[in-house]
Amino acid sequence: MDYGEALRWLDDRVNLEASSSASRLAAPTLERMQELVGLLAEPQRGYPVIHLTGTNGKTSTARMMTRLLEVAGLTVGTYISPHLETINERISRNGVPISDEDLAETLTTIAGVAPLMQSGRPSYFEALTAAGFLWFADVAVHAAVVEVGLLGRWDATNVADGQVAVVTNIGADHLDYAGSIDAVAREKAGIVKPGSILVLGETNPELVVAFADTPAEEVWRRDDDFAVLDNSMAVGGRLVTMRTPSSMYEDVFVRLHGAHQADNAILALSSAEAFLGGPLDSELVAEAFDTVASPGRLEVMGHEPLVLLDGAHNAAGATALASAMEDEFSGGVERWTLVVGLLEPHSPLDFLGALDVGGSTGSEVARVVATEANSPRAVPAAAIVQAARSFGIEAEVGGGVAESVARALALSEGDEAVLVTGSLWVVGEARTALRRGVG
Repeated sequence: MDYGEALRWLDDRVNLEASSSASRLAAPTLERMQELVGLLAEPQRGYPVIHLTGTNGKTSTARMMTRLLEVAGLTVGTYISPHLETINERISRNGVPISDEDLAETLTTIAGVAPLMQSGRPSYFEALTAAGFLWFADVAVHAAVVEVGLLGRWDATNVADGQVAVVTNIGADHLDYAGSIDAVAREKAGIVKPGSILVLGETNPELVVAFADTPAEEVWRRDDDFAVLDNSMAVGGRLVTMRTPSSMYEDVFVRLHGAHQADNAILALSSAEAFLGGPLDSELVAEAFDTVASPGRLEVMGHEPLVLLDGAHNAAGATALASAMEDEFSGGVERWTLVVGLLEPHSPLDFLGALDVGGSTGSEVARVVATEANSPRAVPAAAIVQAARSFGIEAEVGGGVAESVARALALSEGDEAVLVTGSLWVVGEARTALRRGVG
Protein backbone atom coordinates (compact mmCIF):
# COMPACT_ATOMS: atom_id res chain seq x y z
CA MET A 1 0.00 0.00 0.00
CA ASP A 2 1.10 3.55 -0.60
CA TYR A 3 0.50 6.20 2.08
CA GLY A 4 -3.03 7.07 0.92
CA GLU A 5 -4.04 3.42 0.68
CA ALA A 6 -2.57 2.72 4.12
CA LEU A 7 -4.56 5.54 5.71
CA ARG A 8 -7.73 4.35 3.99
CA TRP A 9 -7.13 0.85 5.34
CA LEU A 10 -6.58 2.31 8.80
CA ASP A 11 -9.69 4.46 8.58
CA ASP A 12 -11.69 1.34 7.83
CA ARG A 13 -10.94 0.05 11.35
CA VAL A 14 -13.25 0.69 14.30
CA ASN A 15 -12.07 4.00 15.76
CA LEU A 16 -13.19 4.62 19.34
CA GLU A 17 -11.56 8.06 19.32
CA ALA A 18 -14.02 9.17 16.66
CA SER A 19 -17.07 7.26 17.90
CA SER A 20 -19.98 8.67 19.86
CA SER A 21 -20.08 7.85 23.57
CA ALA A 22 -23.04 5.51 23.08
CA SER A 23 -21.02 3.28 20.75
CA ARG A 24 -17.80 3.31 22.73
CA LEU A 25 -18.85 0.98 25.54
CA ALA A 26 -17.65 -2.59 25.00
CA ALA A 27 -16.17 -5.36 27.11
CA PRO A 28 -12.47 -4.52 27.56
CA THR A 29 -9.99 -6.99 26.18
CA LEU A 30 -6.33 -7.25 25.19
CA GLU A 31 -6.93 -10.46 23.27
CA ARG A 32 -6.83 -8.89 19.80
CA MET A 33 -3.75 -6.83 20.59
CA GLN A 34 -1.92 -9.78 22.11
CA GLU A 35 -2.68 -11.89 19.06
CA LEU A 36 -1.63 -9.10 16.68
CA VAL A 37 1.77 -8.48 18.27
CA GLY A 38 2.23 -12.27 18.50
CA LEU A 39 1.84 -12.51 14.73
CA LEU A 40 4.46 -9.74 14.44
CA ALA A 41 6.95 -11.62 16.69
CA GLU A 42 6.37 -9.38 19.73
CA PRO A 43 8.20 -6.24 18.53
CA GLN A 44 7.43 -4.38 21.80
CA ARG A 45 9.85 -6.71 23.58
CA GLY A 46 12.79 -5.67 21.43
CA TYR A 47 13.62 -2.57 23.51
CA PRO A 48 12.93 -1.26 27.02
CA VAL A 49 9.76 0.77 27.49
CA ILE A 50 8.75 3.68 29.70
CA HIS A 51 4.96 3.45 29.96
CA LEU A 52 3.01 6.59 30.74
CA THR A 53 -0.57 7.19 31.85
CA GLY A 54 -2.53 9.93 33.64
CA THR A 55 -5.44 12.27 33.16
CA ASN A 56 -3.49 15.37 32.12
CA GLY A 57 0.06 16.16 31.08
CA LYS A 58 0.92 12.84 29.44
CA THR A 59 2.06 14.14 26.07
CA SER A 60 4.11 17.06 27.45
CA THR A 61 5.75 14.68 29.94
CA ALA A 62 6.46 12.18 27.16
CA ARG A 63 8.08 14.87 25.02
CA MET A 64 10.24 16.04 27.93
CA MET A 65 11.26 12.47 28.72
CA THR A 66 12.19 11.88 25.10
CA ARG A 67 14.43 14.94 25.02
CA LEU A 68 16.13 13.98 28.29
CA LEU A 69 16.96 10.49 27.04
CA GLU A 70 17.97 11.83 23.63
CA VAL A 71 20.49 14.33 25.03
CA ALA A 72 21.81 11.50 27.21
CA GLY A 73 22.80 9.76 23.96
CA LEU A 74 19.90 7.36 23.33
CA THR A 75 17.79 6.87 20.23
CA VAL A 76 14.24 7.19 21.52
CA GLY A 77 10.95 6.11 20.02
CA THR A 78 7.88 8.00 21.20
CA TYR A 79 4.25 6.97 20.85
CA ILE A 80 1.60 9.56 21.72
CA SER A 81 -2.09 10.20 21.06
CA PRO A 82 -4.06 11.88 19.72
CA HIS A 83 -2.26 13.74 16.97
CA LEU A 84 -2.83 17.40 16.19
CA GLU A 85 -2.39 17.69 12.43
CA THR A 86 -1.07 14.45 10.89
CA ILE A 87 -1.23 10.90 12.13
CA ASN A 88 2.55 10.58 11.66
CA GLU A 89 3.01 12.71 14.80
CA ARG A 90 1.95 9.76 16.95
CA ILE A 91 5.03 7.69 16.08
CA SER A 92 8.42 9.40 16.18
CA ARG A 93 12.12 8.77 16.63
CA ASN A 94 14.05 11.43 18.52
CA GLY A 95 11.12 13.77 18.02
CA VAL A 96 10.97 13.32 14.23
CA PRO A 97 7.66 11.81 13.05
CA ILE A 98 7.66 8.61 11.02
CA SER A 99 7.83 9.30 7.29
CA ASP A 100 4.86 8.70 5.00
CA GLU A 101 6.79 5.88 3.32
CA ASP A 102 7.72 4.13 6.57
CA LEU A 103 4.20 4.46 7.97
CA ALA A 104 2.74 3.02 4.76
CA GLU A 105 5.21 0.13 4.79
CA THR A 106 4.57 -0.63 8.46
CA LEU A 107 0.79 -0.50 8.10
CA THR A 108 1.10 -2.77 5.05
CA THR A 109 2.76 -5.34 7.29
CA ILE A 110 -0.03 -4.96 9.87
CA ALA A 111 -2.67 -5.34 7.14
CA GLY A 112 -0.91 -8.45 5.89
CA VAL A 113 -1.16 -10.32 9.19
CA ALA A 114 -4.57 -8.98 10.30
CA PRO A 115 -6.54 -11.58 8.23
CA LEU A 116 -4.78 -14.34 10.22
CA MET A 117 -6.25 -13.14 13.49
CA GLN A 118 -8.79 -15.44 15.16
CA SER A 119 -9.95 -12.93 17.79
CA GLY A 120 -11.36 -10.34 15.38
CA ARG A 121 -10.26 -7.37 13.31
CA PRO A 122 -7.83 -4.98 15.01
CA SER A 123 -9.22 -1.55 15.81
CA TYR A 124 -7.76 1.72 14.52
CA PHE A 125 -5.83 2.27 17.73
CA GLU A 126 -4.65 -1.33 17.98
CA ALA A 127 -3.35 -1.29 14.41
CA LEU A 128 -1.60 2.03 14.92
CA THR A 129 -0.10 0.94 18.24
CA ALA A 130 1.22 -2.24 16.66
CA ALA A 131 2.68 -0.13 13.84
CA GLY A 132 4.49 2.01 16.39
CA PHE A 133 5.92 -1.01 18.20
CA LEU A 134 7.00 -2.61 14.91
CA TRP A 135 8.66 0.53 13.55
CA PHE A 136 10.56 1.10 16.79
CA ALA A 137 11.97 -2.42 16.45
CA ASP A 138 12.82 -1.88 12.78
CA VAL A 139 14.74 1.34 13.43
CA ALA A 140 16.41 -0.14 16.53
CA VAL A 141 15.56 2.41 19.19
CA HIS A 142 17.35 2.16 22.53
CA ALA A 143 14.12 2.93 24.38
CA ALA A 144 10.48 3.71 23.72
CA VAL A 145 8.36 6.24 25.60
CA VAL A 146 4.79 4.98 25.20
CA GLU A 147 1.73 7.01 26.13
CA VAL A 148 -1.47 5.19 27.05
CA GLY A 149 -4.46 5.98 24.86
CA LEU A 150 -7.22 5.27 27.39
CA LEU A 151 -6.93 4.55 31.14
CA GLY A 152 -4.34 1.73 31.17
CA ARG A 153 -5.18 -1.84 32.13
CA TRP A 154 -7.01 -2.69 28.90
CA ASP A 155 -5.28 -0.16 26.65
CA ALA A 156 -3.64 -1.56 23.52
CA THR A 157 -0.26 -0.23 24.67
CA ASN A 158 -0.41 -2.48 27.76
CA VAL A 159 0.97 -5.46 25.86
CA ALA A 160 4.32 -3.78 26.57
CA ASP A 161 5.98 -4.26 29.95
CA GLY A 162 7.25 -0.90 31.08
CA GLN A 163 10.60 -0.92 32.86
CA VAL A 164 9.37 2.38 34.30
CA ALA A 165 5.65 3.12 34.77
CA VAL A 166 4.66 6.78 35.09
CA VAL A 167 1.35 8.16 36.38
CA THR A 168 1.03 11.92 35.96
CA ASN A 169 -2.21 12.44 37.94
CA ILE A 170 -5.74 11.09 38.36
CA GLY A 171 -8.77 13.16 37.40
CA ALA A 172 -12.46 12.71 36.71
CA ASP A 173 -12.07 11.88 33.03
CA HIS A 174 -13.24 8.85 31.02
CA LEU A 175 -15.94 8.17 33.59
CA ASP A 176 -18.08 6.86 30.73
CA TYR A 177 -15.67 3.92 30.74
CA ALA A 178 -14.55 3.58 34.35
CA GLY A 179 -17.62 4.79 36.25
CA SER A 180 -15.85 6.57 39.09
CA ILE A 181 -12.59 8.37 39.79
CA ASP A 182 -11.53 5.53 42.11
CA ALA A 183 -12.01 3.10 39.24
CA VAL A 184 -9.99 5.42 36.97
CA ALA A 185 -7.10 5.16 39.44
CA ARG A 186 -7.36 1.35 39.55
CA GLU A 187 -7.39 1.12 35.76
CA LYS A 188 -4.31 3.32 35.48
CA ALA A 189 -2.53 1.18 38.08
CA GLY A 190 -2.94 -1.71 35.64
CA ILE A 191 0.09 -0.60 33.59
CA VAL A 192 2.50 -1.32 36.47
CA LYS A 193 4.39 -4.56 35.79
CA PRO A 194 6.52 -6.83 38.02
CA GLY A 195 10.00 -5.50 38.73
CA SER A 196 9.28 -2.01 37.40
CA ILE A 197 9.79 1.37 39.03
CA LEU A 198 6.54 3.29 39.48
CA VAL A 199 6.91 7.08 39.34
CA LEU A 200 3.67 8.30 40.90
CA GLY A 201 2.64 11.90 40.39
CA GLU A 202 -0.77 11.70 42.11
CA THR A 203 -0.77 12.75 45.79
CA ASN A 204 -4.42 12.43 46.86
CA PRO A 205 -4.37 9.69 49.56
CA GLU A 206 -7.81 8.45 48.51
CA LEU A 207 -6.51 7.79 45.00
CA VAL A 208 -2.95 6.75 45.84
CA VAL A 209 -4.37 3.71 47.66
CA ALA A 210 -5.14 2.20 44.24
CA PHE A 211 -1.38 1.85 43.71
CA ALA A 212 -0.63 0.20 47.05
CA ASP A 213 -0.58 -3.38 45.76
CA THR A 214 1.07 -3.04 42.35
CA PRO A 215 3.90 -5.45 41.48
CA ALA A 216 6.40 -2.57 41.22
CA GLU A 217 9.81 -3.20 42.71
CA GLU A 218 10.06 0.45 43.77
CA VAL A 219 7.56 3.29 44.08
CA TRP A 220 8.75 6.89 43.82
CA ARG A 221 6.18 9.34 45.16
CA ARG A 222 5.73 13.04 44.41
CA ASP A 223 6.71 15.28 47.36
CA ASP A 224 8.33 12.35 49.18
CA ASP A 225 10.89 11.10 46.65
CA PHE A 226 10.80 13.92 44.10
CA ALA A 227 9.48 17.46 44.18
CA VAL A 228 9.41 20.88 42.56
CA LEU A 229 11.07 23.22 45.07
CA ASP A 230 10.75 26.45 43.11
CA ASN A 231 8.60 27.30 40.10
CA SER A 232 8.87 30.85 38.82
CA MET A 233 7.71 32.57 35.66
CA ALA A 234 10.46 33.48 33.20
CA VAL A 235 10.44 35.03 29.74
CA GLY A 236 9.29 32.26 27.41
CA GLY A 237 8.79 29.61 30.07
CA ARG A 238 9.46 28.65 33.68
CA LEU A 239 12.51 28.68 35.95
CA VAL A 240 12.36 25.54 38.05
CA THR A 241 14.35 23.95 40.85
CA MET A 242 13.75 20.21 41.20
CA ARG A 243 14.71 17.50 43.67
CA THR A 244 14.88 13.90 42.47
CA PRO A 245 15.72 10.72 44.42
CA SER A 246 19.38 11.09 43.52
CA SER A 247 20.10 14.75 42.78
CA MET A 248 19.13 18.43 42.85
CA TYR A 249 18.69 20.50 39.70
CA GLU A 250 18.60 24.23 40.35
CA ASP A 251 17.25 27.04 38.18
CA VAL A 252 16.44 24.92 35.16
CA PHE A 253 14.76 26.86 32.37
CA VAL A 254 11.79 24.94 30.94
CA ARG A 255 10.77 26.44 27.60
CA LEU A 256 7.04 25.83 28.04
CA HIS A 257 4.30 28.05 29.44
CA GLY A 258 2.20 27.25 32.51
CA ALA A 259 3.11 26.47 36.10
CA HIS A 260 1.79 22.93 35.59
CA GLN A 261 4.66 22.23 33.17
CA ALA A 262 7.02 22.18 36.16
CA ASP A 263 4.99 19.26 37.51
CA ASN A 264 5.43 17.50 34.18
CA ALA A 265 9.13 18.33 34.16
CA ILE A 266 9.85 16.73 37.53
CA LEU A 267 7.97 13.59 36.46
CA ALA A 268 9.97 13.40 33.23
CA LEU A 269 13.27 13.99 35.00
CA SER A 270 12.57 11.45 37.75
CA SER A 271 11.43 8.89 35.19
CA ALA A 272 14.59 9.41 33.13
CA GLU A 273 16.66 8.86 36.27
CA ALA A 274 14.69 5.71 37.06
CA PHE A 275 15.32 4.42 33.55
CA LEU A 276 19.02 5.34 33.42
CA GLY A 277 19.75 4.28 36.99
CA GLY A 278 21.07 7.57 38.32
CA PRO A 279 21.30 11.34 37.96
CA LEU A 280 21.74 13.13 34.65
CA ASP A 281 24.44 15.66 33.87
CA SER A 282 23.06 19.09 34.77
CA GLU A 283 24.18 20.63 31.47
CA LEU A 284 22.33 17.93 29.52
CA VAL A 285 19.23 18.51 31.63
CA ALA A 286 19.44 22.23 30.89
CA GLU A 287 19.78 21.52 27.15
CA ALA A 288 16.82 19.14 27.12
CA PHE A 289 14.39 21.48 28.86
CA ASP A 290 15.57 24.51 26.89
CA THR A 291 14.83 22.76 23.59
CA VAL A 292 11.64 20.85 24.40
CA ALA A 293 8.45 21.68 22.52
CA SER A 294 4.87 20.56 23.08
CA PRO A 295 2.63 21.76 20.24
CA GLY A 296 -0.92 22.66 21.14
CA ARG A 297 -0.12 23.15 24.81
CA LEU A 298 -0.11 26.87 25.63
CA GLU A 299 1.48 27.38 22.24
CA VAL A 300 1.88 30.93 20.95
CA MET A 301 0.83 30.97 17.30
CA GLY A 302 0.73 34.68 16.61
CA HIS A 303 1.20 38.23 17.82
CA GLU A 304 -0.83 41.39 17.18
CA PRO A 305 -3.16 39.93 18.23
CA LEU A 306 -1.68 37.36 20.56
CA VAL A 307 -3.01 33.92 19.55
CA LEU A 308 -2.74 30.98 21.95
CA LEU A 309 -3.58 27.32 21.44
CA ASP A 310 -4.23 24.97 24.34
CA GLY A 311 -5.90 21.57 24.22
CA ALA A 312 -7.08 21.69 27.83
CA HIS A 313 -10.03 19.36 26.89
CA ASN A 314 -11.30 18.75 30.45
CA ALA A 315 -12.08 20.71 33.62
CA ALA A 316 -8.72 20.01 35.26
CA GLY A 317 -6.89 21.19 32.14
CA ALA A 318 -9.09 24.30 32.00
CA THR A 319 -8.19 25.15 35.59
CA ALA A 320 -4.48 24.95 34.77
CA LEU A 321 -5.06 27.02 31.64
CA ALA A 322 -6.90 29.74 33.59
CA SER A 323 -3.98 29.95 36.02
CA ALA A 324 -1.49 30.30 33.16
CA MET A 325 -3.60 32.99 31.48
CA GLU A 326 -3.58 35.00 34.67
CA ASP A 327 0.07 34.45 35.56
CA GLU A 328 1.75 34.67 32.18
CA PHE A 329 -0.50 36.30 29.60
CA SER A 330 -2.62 38.92 31.36
CA GLY A 331 -0.04 41.68 31.03
CA GLY A 332 -0.88 43.80 28.02
CA VAL A 333 -4.05 41.84 27.24
CA GLU A 334 -7.27 43.66 28.05
CA ARG A 335 -9.76 41.11 26.76
CA TRP A 336 -9.85 37.59 25.35
CA THR A 337 -11.88 36.11 22.54
CA LEU A 338 -12.19 32.37 23.11
CA VAL A 339 -12.70 29.82 20.36
CA VAL A 340 -14.07 26.78 22.17
CA GLY A 341 -14.89 23.30 20.88
CA LEU A 342 -15.37 20.21 23.03
CA LEU A 343 -15.97 16.50 22.64
CA GLU A 344 -18.47 14.38 24.51
CA PRO A 345 -18.75 13.58 27.37
CA HIS A 346 -17.21 16.88 28.52
CA SER A 347 -19.68 19.47 29.79
CA PRO A 348 -19.44 23.03 28.41
CA LEU A 349 -20.66 24.38 31.76
CA ASP A 350 -17.97 22.50 33.68
CA PHE A 351 -15.26 23.43 31.20
CA LEU A 352 -16.09 27.14 31.02
CA GLY A 353 -16.60 27.26 34.79
CA ALA A 354 -13.14 25.77 35.36
CA LEU A 355 -11.73 28.26 32.86
CA ASP A 356 -13.32 30.98 35.02
CA VAL A 357 -14.87 32.86 32.13
CA GLY A 358 -17.37 34.46 34.47
CA GLY A 359 -14.72 35.57 36.93
CA SER A 360 -11.15 36.77 36.44
CA THR A 361 -8.43 35.19 34.34
CA GLY A 362 -6.34 38.32 34.78
CA SER A 363 -8.11 39.87 31.79
CA GLU A 364 -11.77 40.04 30.83
CA VAL A 365 -13.25 37.35 28.59
CA ALA A 366 -15.04 39.44 25.98
CA ARG A 367 -16.75 36.72 23.97
CA VAL A 368 -16.86 33.05 23.05
CA VAL A 369 -16.94 31.80 19.47
CA ALA A 370 -18.25 28.23 19.63
CA THR A 371 -17.15 25.62 17.13
CA GLU A 372 -17.27 21.89 16.47
CA ALA A 373 -14.43 19.56 15.60
CA ASN A 374 -14.86 17.18 12.69
CA SER A 375 -15.97 14.34 14.96
CA PRO A 376 -19.26 12.61 15.82
CA ARG A 377 -18.33 13.22 19.45
CA ALA A 378 -18.35 16.99 19.00
CA VAL A 379 -20.45 18.87 21.55
CA PRO A 380 -22.95 21.01 19.60
CA ALA A 381 -21.71 24.59 19.24
CA ALA A 382 -25.14 25.80 20.34
CA ALA A 383 -24.66 24.06 23.71
CA ILE A 384 -21.35 25.89 24.19
CA VAL A 385 -23.05 29.19 23.33
CA GLN A 386 -25.78 28.50 25.87
CA ALA A 387 -23.22 27.65 28.57
CA ALA A 388 -21.19 30.81 27.87
CA ARG A 389 -24.28 33.00 28.03
CA SER A 390 -25.19 31.48 31.40
CA PHE A 391 -21.96 33.06 32.68
CA GLY A 392 -22.97 36.40 31.19
CA ILE A 393 -20.51 36.13 28.31
CA GLU A 394 -21.35 37.21 24.76
CA ALA A 395 -21.27 34.11 22.55
CA GLU A 396 -21.97 33.03 18.98
CA VAL A 397 -21.64 30.01 16.73
CA GLY A 398 -18.66 30.49 14.45
CA GLY A 399 -19.10 27.60 12.03
CA GLY A 400 -16.18 25.24 11.37
CA VAL A 401 -12.88 25.55 13.22
CA ALA A 402 -11.07 27.58 10.54
CA GLU A 403 -14.07 29.88 10.15
CA SER A 404 -14.33 30.31 13.92
CA VAL A 405 -10.66 31.24 14.22
CA ALA A 406 -11.03 33.76 11.40
CA ARG A 407 -14.11 35.21 13.11
CA ALA A 408 -12.25 35.50 16.43
CA LEU A 409 -9.34 37.29 14.77
CA ALA A 410 -11.73 39.68 13.02
CA LEU A 411 -13.43 40.52 16.33
CA SER A 412 -10.17 41.14 18.20
CA GLU A 413 -8.65 44.59 18.14
CA GLY A 414 -6.28 46.72 20.17
CA ASP A 415 -5.01 44.86 23.24
CA GLU A 416 -7.30 41.88 22.76
CA ALA A 417 -6.06 38.31 22.33
CA VAL A 418 -7.42 35.03 20.97
CA LEU A 419 -7.36 31.68 22.76
CA VAL A 420 -8.34 28.47 20.94
CA THR A 421 -9.09 25.73 23.44
CA GLY A 422 -11.05 22.61 24.28
CA SER A 423 -10.59 19.42 22.31
CA LEU A 424 -7.17 18.68 20.83
CA TRP A 425 -9.05 17.96 17.61
CA VAL A 426 -10.15 21.61 17.55
CA VAL A 427 -6.66 22.82 18.44
CA GLY A 428 -5.15 20.68 15.69
CA GLU A 429 -7.54 22.05 13.05
CA ALA A 430 -6.89 25.59 14.27
CA ARG A 431 -3.13 25.06 14.16
CA THR A 432 -3.33 23.96 10.54
CA ALA A 433 -5.54 26.91 9.64
CA LEU A 434 -3.26 29.42 11.36
CA ARG A 435 -0.14 28.04 9.70
CA ARG A 436 -1.91 28.46 6.37
CA GLY A 437 -2.63 32.08 7.18
CA VAL A 438 -6.34 31.99 8.02
CA GLY A 439 -7.68 35.40 9.04
